[in-house]
Amino acid sequence: MNELLVASIIHAVVGGILIGIASSLMLVFNGRVTGIAGIYNGILSFVKKDTAWRVAFVLGLVTSGIIGFRLFPELFINQSGRSLVAIVVAGLLVGFGTVLGSGCTSGHGVCGIARLSIRSLVATLAFMASGFLAASIFEYYF
Repeated sequence: MNELLVASIIHAVVGGILIGIASSLMLVFNGRVTGIAGIYNGILSFVKKDTAWRVAFVLGLVTSGIIGFRLFPELFINQSGRSLVAIVVAGLLVGFGTVLGSGCTSGHGVCGIARLSIRSLVATLAFMASGFLAASIFEYYF
């Protein structure tokens, strides 16, 4: 088997395990689902009183990304060949999709399906179908 494919599979499995562990710990110790869209929305709403942990969580995500980039810059190479503008537009579309889907893949896909939520299963299937469609259109036209 191709060495790059094996490494990619290993990285995906390890990453999935770490996401599962982190989400489980968040639920067990804080009683909260790890839905990034909900966490971020809670920061922006200014209505909720529990913004401190939300800000700390988002800062932790950003900081860990920066640390990862500093320690392993070779893992952060833009292999898609897409411009920065295309990547930013794609990110904004994902953000818009989280509003339409009433949540994100981490909330619905990781936590919701694990809790056997039919709503989350349907949302995740819609996310996946939309993602495949958007990627196909983007690849063909751009």
